Amino acid sequence: MGFTVAPVETKPLASLGTTLQNQQREAAKKASQDFESVFVSQMLEPMFQGLKTDGMFGGGNGEAVFRSLMIQEVGKEITKSGGVGISDAVYGEMLRMQGLRNDKPAASPVQAAAASMGLETHE
Repeated sequence: MGFTVAPVETKPLASLGTTLQNQQREAAKKASQDFESVFVSQMLEPMFQGLKTDGMFGGGNGEAVFRSLMIQEVGKEITKSGGVGISDAVYGEMLRMQGLRNDKPAASPVQAAAASMGLETHE
């Protein structure tokens, strides 16, 4: 009578119990990006207030509604393309408040600019 060994899937101990933490990180990341999108949209809104759009196909209440929707979408796109750095700061603070560690600390805007130019920064 022979016994065969069944294959066993092993996982590193560090990954056990971190599913909830990963979900919390993902939720914090989404919330911080949503916050930055709203912030950027609010900053863009005054830029569009003075534009005159009267004419055959412009003006009216409909345009006011669609303009605000357009500004919201522009804010979302700015955030998706890197934003202004607010979401990184908010994300780090949200993780700190939840007692989680930020595995990838955000670079300051100066560090990011220097890195994009291939320069070294010293802290």
